[in-house]
Amino acid sequence: MTVRSAALLLYRRDENSQVHVWIAHMGGPFWARKDARAWSIPKGEYLDDEDPLAAAVREFAEEMGTPPPAVDYALLGDFRQPSRKIITVYTAEAEFAPDRVESNTFPLEWPKGSGRIQDYPEIDRAEWFPEEVARTKLVAGQVPILDALLERLRA
Repeated sequence: MTVRSAALLLYRRDENSQVHVWIAHMGGPFWARKDARAWSIPKGEYLDDEDPLAAAVREFAEEMGTPPPAVDYALLGDFRQPSRKIITVYTAEAEFAPDRVESNTFPLEWPKGSGRIQDYPEIDRAEWFPEEVARTKLVAGQVPILDALLERLRA
């Protein structure tokens, strides 16, 4: 069974027309001290009978603590990850500046083997980054998503 996720990739252009993308730093103790390759496009899993765009909107809101901008989203495509998961990505040019990012949480035994279960945020922060910086921060499997966005914007 293929695991599927849906994502929203927001972008904007600065005064020099440079593309910036909104990405999130993954939460939890494994990612706490990492920066390079520790960021992700806001996303989450969905069921086969669920509309992927609706799932992407829901997951974005859960991870940011606020709904995404109410704009028209375009399908960017499906992207297979090294884990074999497929991410269906929608994109839109939009401004987004929440007062704070407050993600939903997940339980995890930490330290491993301690028997102590703690709740951690799925993401601990999110920011706008210029494309060349985002390229170094995104987990490697998501860089092709960034490439697809740039290709779409050049077309």
